[in-house]
Amino acid sequence: MSGDESRPGITRLDQVSVATHGWQVRIQWRGVRMGRFFSDSAWGGREAALLSAERYRDRLLARLDRRNAGVRASPRSHTSPAARNQSGVVGVSRIVQRSSGGVEYSFWQASWTTPEGTRETVRFSIRKHGEEVALSLACEARRKAME
Repeated sequence: MSGDESRPGITRLDQVSVATHGWQVRIQWRGVRMGRFFSDSAWGGREAALLSAERYRDRLLARLDRRNAGVRASPRSHTSPAARNQSGVVGVSRIVQRSSGGVEYSFWQASWTTPEGTRETVRFSIRKHGEEVALSLACEARRKAME
């Protein structure tokens, strides 16, 4: 969440150059960003806009808590690889990145979401380990993380 300690998730925006004054609600939850702007002029002044922004934020958080209380990611996302999956293992992907100088780096990456909801990844270089070993290391890292 953004904002100060007294108003978590709410930030004041005053941009004189474009005559924008109001409160921005920004919430990021499980990687999804949600937000809305409450303009002073549209909401009846600075304090009324703040009150509306706080109500919106509180309703949004309450809805997210109710909808997702105790709910983890769908079982399908942990048990069945997508059709485009190259490894055959959920959460293990082959990645190729190019540097600004045109150098190509290839690696196998394992990724998962912790019980706290944070995304974790670990990468194994194909150049360093070879294709099969890097894939095997990524699969093992994912398996251990999911235990």
